[in-house]
Amino acid sequence: MAQTELFPDGTPVDEWFRDDKVPSLDELGEHYLITEYGVKDDGKVHTGEFQALIDLIHDKGGGLIVVPEGIYMTGSLFFKQGVNLYVSSRGMIKGSDDISDYAIVDTRIEGENCRYFAALINLDGIDGLTICGNGAIDGNGIRSWNGFWKRREWNPDCSNKDEQRAKLIYISNSKNITLAGLHIQNAQYGTNHIYKSDHIKYLDCKITAPVSPVPAPGTDAINIDESSDILIKNCYMSVSDDAVVMKNGPEIAGAQASERIVIENCTLGFSRACINCGTKSAHAAKVLIRNCHDNHKDERENQE
Repeated sequence: MAQTELFPDGTPVDEWFRDDKVPSLDELGEHYLITEYGVKDDGKVHTGEFQALIDLIHDKGGGLIVVPEGIYMTGSLFFKQGVNLYVSSRGMIKGSDDISDYAIVDTRIEGENCRYFAALINLDGIDGLTICGNGAIDGNGIRSWNGFWKRREWNPDCSNKDEQRAKLIYISNSKNITLAGLHIQNAQYGTNHIYKSDHIKYLDCKITAPVSPVPAPGTDAINIDESSDILIKNCYMSVSDDAVVMKNGPEIAGAQASERIVIENCTLGFSRACINCGTKSAHAAKVLIRNCHDNHKDERENQE
């Protein structure tokens, strides 16, 4: 009988953490090619057409959005139950760099719940969804990074929130979500934010935001916020801020711990910190980090 694996506090690691299988495309339902529904590779923003396709698939009981080769521009998208996403090799979903293309919603930012701009990709209240492929989800952040640093010249105390910009992927109140194989890059602001969610997997993803020539401020690779049962495996993370951040809101009564987190077989490029128990963190527990490699330690120290 195999020995039971344990978290540092002695509690067992659930078998769920051993399962790194990604569903096949056939398992994800009927395929819907975005170019057949008005989403074009023409440099224009097609938020309305893309969201209409998400709504249509949901109404039909679920399926798989297929992004072919090309660059497809959009503002904030709100995924729904049963709507999976596949981004093919040399395919890209690219965020608009105009903040007016992002809806203002109730969301979570900088450790507080407030009205702010939605992310590019939003998952809320979903049980079971896969986002996969060898293509890219790109935040198109350069305009917002330049705006942030120009604002800092004027006001050295400006916060991340002050330069209006959108997160890249926001997962809230959801469970059983898998992101696999993707290049998740160039976020305007936080790259991946998991809030009040559980059983979330990042598998074989490349998560990047540049440190030069224009640093991408506040682009943490993965923020784990009041969430549990998180697996980050075989990922490469290189961002201008922290790689993995465990946080929750200490100012909110009853904030829950971020716990049961496994980070394994990952490679870290540049990051301010590889693993950070963040400034908006009251309690994190049952965290297991193994077989991870930091290949930019010297570069990070030279930047600080």
